[in-house]
Amino acid sequence: MTASSPSVAIESGTTTAKARQKAGARALAGLMKPVSAQLTLARLLAVMSGTLAVVPYIALVRIGEALLAAHTAGTDVDGGEVGRWLRILLGAFGLRLLIYFVALFVTHLADARLGHLIQLRMVRRFARVPLAWFTSTNSGRVRKALQDEIGTIHHLIAHQPVDGTNAVVMPLALTVYAFVIDWRLGLLSIATLPLYVAAMTLSMIGMGEKTVEMDQRLSTVSARMVEFVTGISVVKAFGRVGKAHRSYQEAADEFNHFYYEWVKPLIRVSALGTSFLAVPLVLLINIGVGSVLVHGGSVTVADVLVTALIALLIPHALEVLMHSMWSQQLAGGAALRLAALLETPALPDQGAKTPVSHEVVFDRVSYSYGADAAAALAIEQVSFTLRAGTVTALVGPSGSGKSTIATLLARFDDPRSGTISIGGVAVAEIADLYAQVGFVLQDPQLLAISIRDNIVLGCPGATDEQVREAARAAQVLDEIDALPRGFDTVYGTDTGLSGGQAQRISIARALLVDAPVLVLDEATALTDPESQHEIQQALSALVRGRTVLLIAHRPEVIKGVDQIILIESGRILAAGTHDELLPQPGYARLWESGIEASTGNRALTTGDPR
Repeated sequence: MTASSPSVAIESGTTTAKARQKAGARALAGLMKPVSAQLTLARLLAVMSGTLAVVPYIALVRIGEALLAAHTAGTDVDGGEVGRWLRILLGAFGLRLLIYFVALFVTHLADARLGHLIQLRMVRRFARVPLAWFTSTNSGRVRKALQDEIGTIHHLIAHQPVDGTNAVVMPLALTVYAFVIDWRLGLLSIATLPLYVAAMTLSMIGMGEKTVEMDQRLSTVSARMVEFVTGISVVKAFGRVGKAHRSYQEAADEFNHFYYEWVKPLIRVSALGTSFLAVPLVLLINIGVGSVLVHGGSVTVADVLVTALIALLIPHALEVLMHSMWSQQLAGGAALRLAALLETPALPDQGAKTPVSHEVVFDRVSYSYGADAAAALAIEQVSFTLRAGTVTALVGPSGSGKSTIATLLARFDDPRSGTISIGGVAVAEIADLYAQVGFVLQDPQLLAISIRDNIVLGCPGATDEQVREAARAAQVLDEIDALPRGFDTVYGTDTGLSGGQAQRISIARALLVDAPVLVLDEATALTDPESQHEIQQALSALVRGRTVLLIAHRPEVIKGVDQIILIESGRILAAGTHDELLPQPGYARLWESGIEASTGNRALTTGDPR
């Protein structure tokens, strides 16, 4: 049993690769469907262009015959005849190039249209994807898809329909013409072709499966490299460069070994096959044997020269055809990844209802990360109410489910079971949820646009005075005015901002939106003590009159809130005010540990800061 395991694994891997290859072909056909008519038109034009390639060769034979006839008879060359065929040659050549150009123009338009359609589909899909889906890994997949995967299928759309069709039609048309000239010259023009095809067929065995495996291995190398580069500062700080680099190096070495073992025998076969179509060998056969036929009087010198030229064109067409097949394999893998992203599960569309109040109710809410029904629940049967205009704090150890609960209120995802409602309306049925729910998270997520545009992101029609007032309430107006270009300063280009400044700008943004329900997820967690005091003042202004769900660890922040909910392992252990929860052992431990870490900031309340 053990001895057969490797072969079983290889067979299983081959089967999987074949399945992925077929799936890639189906995904590619699905992606190309919107431009299939344009690609069909381009192929028809390529057929016309490839067929027209015969005409210049016919003209060359006629011109050669006219010149030879004049030379043999010792008379003047028939200028009219030569001129007529020369015009035919140039006209056919020019028309062929024009048709070829038009065909490429059509495919490039199709490529641009398809790229736009894919990007548009992605935007529409990702607008409906749960915000919780956008982890660093998935965001990297989206960037790779938009930058690399669409580029991979570019050649298949913009070039392969024309070049691939032309690589089939033109050699066939020219070969047929060579046989029309003389069947023996026709055979000479393809004399070494069967040997080349046999060698290339041998080298292509398993090519599809190996290409899929290569694509997967390259993805692994890329992922390991991104991990290494992204975390290099932390890795170096803790002296783990060797270990982190080794993971990437091992993936690269595995790929190199796989690729070398794959191509080593192929190179020998490919070199042998290419030698069968080497220019010296082709010319030796065609001109050498053709000379014998000329001396026998059965063909002319012009016939031999033209068929020799045809024989030289066939290898180039075959190389283009093989390159197109390789591009098809790579594009299939890219299409499969694009299709997977375009089929990312999306949230149901929002309804059209408007809440009648700002009271928030969690009713037996359960949630798990991942679509698998067997996945462990991150929160289970969570029920509580946020009364309108009050502040409720979620507390509990790290990983207890606090952030999950908070983000479900902002509909970063839908719960597996239970409902979350605002004013009696389920959040999934609210017409414009983010006009009702605002949030300030640990990471302020500013964009590389002006400070003003960052603040008005959720309220694009705000006036300059409204923007300044929001910045003033967020305790950041003076710092913005001190920037070289003030509110027109572009974040990340003209200037960088401290964590505290960026957080206060995000608070100004929330103030401007003026949503009646607010989610605060440890908004001061990543800032220095001085910034925490200013952020606390800004937050105290932000929460007044709103229904607030707050996540915080510092006791001075949560002591003055209206309700505290203790979460542990995804369940509610207790709820009440600070004084009511102090006897609870779990809360007492959190409170004591929070006091030890406290720096004495002011409390967050719905009234004036204390």
